[in-house]
Amino acid sequence: MQTIPAKTIIGRTQNTSWFGTDYNMNIYKGCCHGCIYCDSRSDCYQIQDFDTVRAKENAVILIRDELRKKTKTGVIGTGSMSDPYNPFEEKHRLTRQALEYIDEYHFGISIATKSDLICRDIDLLQRIQSHSPAICKITITTLDDELAGKIEPGACVSSRRFKAVQELSEAGIFTGILMMPLLPGLTDTMDNVMAIIHAAKNSGARFIYPMFGLSLRNGQREYLYQKLDELFPELSLRQTYVRLYGSSYVCHSPNSPKLYPLFAQECKKLGILYKMEEIIAAYKKKYQYQQLSLFQ
Repeated sequence: MQTIPAKTIIGRTQNTSWFGTDYNMNIYKGCCHGCIYCDSRSDCYQIQDFDTVRAKENAVILIRDELRKKTKTGVIGTGSMSDPYNPFEEKHRLTRQALEYIDEYHFGISIATKSDLICRDIDLLQRIQSHSPAICKITITTLDDELAGKIEPGACVSSRRFKAVQELSEAGIFTGILMMPLLPGLTDTMDNVMAIIHAAKNSGARFIYPMFGLSLRNGQREYLYQKLDELFPELSLRQTYVRLYGSSYVCHSPNSPKLYPLFAQECKKLGILYKMEEIIAAYKKKYQYQQLSLFQ
């Protein structure tokens, strides 16, 4: 695996609105999942050869030293720019070593991944959750393994991800699903959304956070259109997207006005959280009580 130099690994978030995270951590740069829609391909991030995974040099030492020096703990988010459980992680265990220090210095963790390798670290997640908030977010955009294999070719198929949700949930880890993006003309159907909701319920997911549509930026947009032409030539999706979205960044599905209310209704019926503020409150609840009790 290639490496790149790094001076720091953990940075402060601008705000805590995204799953209540206080810090960001990206140990790897680039991703080999090959998801055709990935926002991290965008030119604005200036990641050359995005499909090549590179580890940041001395990442674990940097993480240890940065955590040791911080005067305020909080929740560390990882998985926003590169999946922390890429295939190289199985051997190199950089994410696992980072979790060991996160546990040692009593920080919380928020992980986003498409890999069932996360289940390897259940023991550490349980230890972290014993003292600090921990939340696992498994991205699932379709129930169809064959379709997942086309649009997310390097990631494990959806059925394996649902099994990971179940294993994490049964271990007592606060776990749910990122149902995003939903690609117009492919995965933004009522059947797909309802199937994901019911599979999530059966897997013990506590929440589903959706995006009914996708984001498109320079660099990423061209890559997506090329892949849509290659994989689904009969659907003419490039022409549809150009007509609907032009150069827009946030691209809502034409089906979202009817999909979202039914999605929300079904989640309520099944007791699945879907609003960001409710998800944050739920996974942090008992720790806020613990903090309050210290001052009583």
